[in-house]
Amino acid sequence: METSEKNTRMHLGRKVSRIRELRGMKQETLAMELGVSQQTISKLEQSSEIEDSTLEKIAAAFGLPTEAIRNFNEEAVFNIIGNTFTDSSSNNNNYLCTINPLEKIIELYERLLASEKEKNDLLRKR
Repeated sequence: METSEKNTRMHLGRKVSRIRELRGMKQETLAMELGVSQQTISKLEQSSEIEDSTLEKIAAAFGLPTEAIRNFNEEAVFNIIGNTFTDSSSNNNNYLCTINPLEKIIELYERLLASEKEKNDLLRKR
């Protein structure tokens, strides 16, 4: 068996780790979803094999089928991104970001402020 073929089939723990990272999920978050400790997730991500029942739970937490984890290939992901991403500065397709990060931060701040005011009002009523 060739090394690259072996790598795509082997080490499910690394695949779980990489998918988790790509989804922006921390080990603690995955652990909470599975009802285990963060240390358990760490050990799991170091394991080359994962039980089918555990893999099904992880896949559900990621919102993926188990086969997506088994067949995950980071090189393929980057090839897809590289072949589909278009830089608007080099052509006229007008793929521009329509989200203003500063507005989102202000919106989040305002929601947090409103939440804190609600908490204070509730505490005052008691």
